This record gives sequence, structure tokens and C-alpha cells, in this order.
Amino acid sequence: MIEKCKTLYRKYEEIIVYLIVGVLTTIVAWTAKFAANALLFHNTMYPTPFENTVLSTINWTAGVIFAYFTNRRFVFKSKKSMRKEAPKFVLSRVSTWILDIVVMQILTALNIHLVVASIISAALVTIANYVFSKLFVFNKSKAA
Repeated sequence: MIEKCKTLYRKYEEIIVYLIVGVLTTIVAWTAKFAANALLFHNTMYPTPFENTVLSTINWTAGVIFAYFTNRRFVFKSKKSMRKEAPKFVLSRVSTWILDIVVMQILTALNIHLVVASIISAALVTIANYVFSKLFVFNKSKAA
């Protein structure tokens, strides 16, 4: 049984570690988001479009900083130049930041609770981030 688990882990290591790092990134980003919500907007659970944008931006910034270094080291084990890689990472995350803002605007306009909307948006953003990271940022086909 242990050998089977090890074999499965080796086969799916990148995805498993990505999901673990993703959970940690979400914790970091949401901590920043909900702390900002408490400090700036007195803990509203039905934010205005402006408040949503501010919270999504704080969430995004904290997440990108944490995610770049953890994805680079633990998930994709990149040895490429950070000067070439980091801008691509940030650019790919800008597109999913926009996705987050759009999804959050739509869901909260439909009176969906902030936490539920955040979970739905995080799932969509996580999938998109993996695809961009795998194909565009940390791809192994190009030399360092």
C-alpha cells in the first residue's frame, strides 16, 4: 500500500504539490483580504463594487508574491532567470486577477455571500493559474 502511494505521488507530484501550495497561497491571500475587509470596510459581507475591487486587489497582491516564490521552488522547481520568469508570472496572474474581479462582481451582484463567492472565484482562478504557470511561465521546453 505504501509503495502504491509513493508511486501515485511520484506520478502526480507536481499537481499534488501545486494544490498544497495553492491552499497555502489562498490562506495567505484570504488573510490579507479579510483583514483588509475588517480594517477598511468594517467586515461587510456584501461589499460594493468599489470595495470588491479593493479587496480583490489586496487578495491578488498578497497571493502573487507568496505564489511566485513557492511555485518556483516547490512546484515547478525552476532554475530559470527570475528576471525572465517573474514578469511572465505577474502577467499571467494579472489575467486571473481580472477573472477574479469579474466573477466576484457578478456573484456579489447576485447577492451571493462574500465567502461563497470567494470560494467559487478561487476555484476558477486556481485552475487558470495552473494552466498559465505550466504552459507559459515555468515550461521546461525553453532554456534558462
